[in-house]
Amino acid sequence: MNFTSDRIRSIGWISTLVICGAVTLGLTLRVNAVKSQVHDADKRIVYVQQDIDFLQTEFQTRANQQALSDLNDLEFGYKAPVAAQYIEGERQLAALGLPAGPGAPAPIRYANAEQAGDGSSEGASLLAMVSPVTGATAAAMPQASAKSDSGRDSGRDPERDSLARDAAALGKRLAHIEVAEAVQQ
Repeated sequence: MNFTSDRIRSIGWISTLVICGAVTLGLTLRVNAVKSQVHDADKRIVYVQQDIDFLQTEFQTRANQQALSDLNDLEFGYKAPVAAQYIEGERQLAALGLPAGPGAPAPIRYANAEQAGDGSSEGASLLAMVSPVTGATAAAMPQASAKSDSGRDSGRDPERDSLARDAAALGKRLAHIEVAEAVQQ
């Protein structure tokens, strides 16, 4: 093999270009790896900053709660409500309802279309209307007012009576605020 100087020079340039290309490729991969690490570090910084903000907010909230608690103990003396002050269920809530007072608006009544060919009279259509307040039909209302004039209805449900008594006492229980002993300084 006879190598001429031009041939050796061109092989040298080609090998130099291949070596430079390999170094460039290696440096590019290394730069991308460092960029990825920087991006991951930035994400971790953001997460840590969010955690710091959350902890600062919680610290301020808890410090504020302690200050409010101290102020309450020293100045106001309020206590948290107890379970006996709450309504136990829907029936007890319903027992709180009172009959409409003087000057109250009339209860809402719903219209009922009479069926053609039914031959129903006006009394039949009154039976279909029900008061949403009392639950009584419109035809039974004159009878109910006669009963209320003669005295209390003795056929009431005993559970309803006990719920009504509990509901009457509920206002007193809710209005009662227990004052805690003030801390002696």
